[in-house]
Amino acid sequence: MSFTDKKLQCADCGNTFTFSASEQEFFSNKGFTNEPKRCPDCRATRKQERGGGGSGYGSSGGARRRMYPAVCAACGITTEVPFEPRLDRPVYCSQCYSTVGNNKR
Repeated sequence: MSFTDKKLQCADCGNTFTFSASEQEFFSNKGFTNEPKRCPDCRATRKQERGGGGSGYGSSGGARRRMYPAVCAACGITTEVPFEPRLDRPVYCSQCYSTVGNNKR
């Protein structure tokens, strides 16, 4: 499929922006069917207002991940984990987890 640059009008600021052929190809490959409604600047502003966007570990911006206190089942040190510990499952500090996790595979 051949794509050509398109001029679109931003729904927020009203400015005209270019929806490039490469962006259209990217949208198509991702299965997106709608064209963007906002210019890149307004998209970035909206993303920042929503908490930085980004996903997964190490994403910059946004709210800090909630951590829960726990005691390592292997060495007994107090640590923090990114999930709420359950009494029926052991919790390990990062150092012990790397050792125990490798033995489980």
